[in-house]
Amino acid sequence: MIRYDRSLWLDRFPKSRVPSYPKHRGALQTDVVIVGGGLTGCATAYAFAAAGIRVTLLEADRLGRGMIGASTGWISDVPGPSFRSVERVVGLRAARRGWQTWRRAALDFNTLLRRLGVKCQATPVSSILLARTPEQAHALKREAKDRKEAGLDVSILNARAASSETRATALAALRTREAMIVDPYRATLGLASAAGARGATLFEQSPATGITFSAKAVDVQTAGGTVRADRVVVATGRPTPLFKALVRHFWYHSAFAVVTEPIPAKVRRSIGPPDSVLWDAETPPHFIRWVDDDRLLISGADTAMVPDRRRAKTIVQRTGQLMYELSILYPEISGLLPAYGWEIRYGRTSDGLSYIGPHRNFPRHLFAFGNASASVTDAYMASRILLRHYQGHTGPDDDVFGFTTSRL
Repeated sequence: MIRYDRSLWLDRFPKSRVPSYPKHRGALQTDVVIVGGGLTGCATAYAFAAAGIRVTLLEADRLGRGMIGASTGWISDVPGPSFRSVERVVGLRAARRGWQTWRRAALDFNTLLRRLGVKCQATPVSSILLARTPEQAHALKREAKDRKEAGLDVSILNARAASSETRATALAALRTREAMIVDPYRATLGLASAAGARGATLFEQSPATGITFSAKAVDVQTAGGTVRADRVVVATGRPTPLFKALVRHFWYHSAFAVVTEPIPAKVRRSIGPPDSVLWDAETPPHFIRWVDDDRLLISGADTAMVPDRRRAKTIVQRTGQLMYELSILYPEISGLLPAYGWEIRYGRTSDGLSYIGPHRNFPRHLFAFGNASASVTDAYMASRILLRHYQGHTGPDDDVFGFTTSRL
C-alpha cells in the first residue's frame, strides 16, 4: 500500500519514543526566544545554549514535524544555485565567501552530529551534479570554470566517467566529496535533546500569536502567556502571517518526494552509486539518494505551492510522475512501486540563498528564512550566523546571507 502525504522519516519513528515537551504557560523571562522547532530552530537553540545564553524555543506543533520532517535529509557541501547566478547578484568576492561558508557549515554540521552522538543514520556521501543534454553539459562546464577561477575546489567528470560513476547515461558531471545524508527528523530530535541538556527550555504546541518590541525588550505572546527576551529568532523557514511585509521577498513552492519499495539486490547492483547523492541540471532539478541501502528517494517536480484543496490529488499525481522520471534515469526499476509520496513546502529567495540575520524594519528580531538548496546545510549555518549576530561578532562572510540592499 502506498502511503501518501506521509513522510518516511515521521512514519517509521516509534511513536513510543517521540519526545513530549510542555505547552508554554505564564510569564517567562529569557535572553533569546526562538520561534520554530524544526532543524534550524533546534540547531540554533543548541548553539545559543552551548554558548551559555538563556534560550527558550516555541514550536507551534510538535518538534521536527514541519518542513524538516518532509525534507530529503541531505547535508550538501555546495549551495543549490549556480555560482554565476549568485555572483551576478552579490559580486565575485561575496559569492566566493558564500560557497566557502556553506562548505564549512557542512563539515562542521557533520562533526557536531558525530560529537553529540546523534543517532540519525548519518552517512558520508559524494554529491554529483549530472548533465544529460548537450545544453546542460555546456552549462556544467561553464560552472566548473567559474568555480575554478574563483579559487574553489571542483571536480568535473567527462561523459565516460560520469556514466560509469552514476550508472546512468550522462554527458558530464560535477562531483564534490564532503556531503552527508541523515534522517532529518532524528537529527532534529537529537539537537533538541542536546539543547535541553545544555539548559534550553523547549515548548511544543505553543504557537506565537503576536510579537511586540520596545527599546529594551521583545515580547512574544502565546495562547498561554508571554515570553520576554532581549532578542527573538524567527526560524520558521518562510515568513508567517506575523511578517506579511517580508512575504514579497519569497516565492512559495511545493516540491515532492517519493521513496520506493525495497529494490532487489540484483537490480541495486545496476543502479547507484550507493555512496552518492545525485542531482541533475533539469529545471526543476531532481535529487536522488539511497535510504536504508535498498530504497531510492527521489524529490523534485517543483511547482507553485499547491492549495490545500488540491493537495491530496497533486501528491498522487506527482508521485507517479517522479517514479516515471526515476525509471527514465534507471530503466532497471521499471515496474517498481512507490512506498511513500509526500509534499515539501518551501519559500525560495530570488537568488536561491537564504536570508539569515536582522532586518532593518524589525528591531530585536533575527530571521532564518528561505531555502538555498534541497539540502539542510543552511539549518546549521543559520545557527552559527544567528549566534554571531547576537554576540556582535559578524563579518563579511555572514553578510552574504543577510537582508542586504543588493539582494532585496
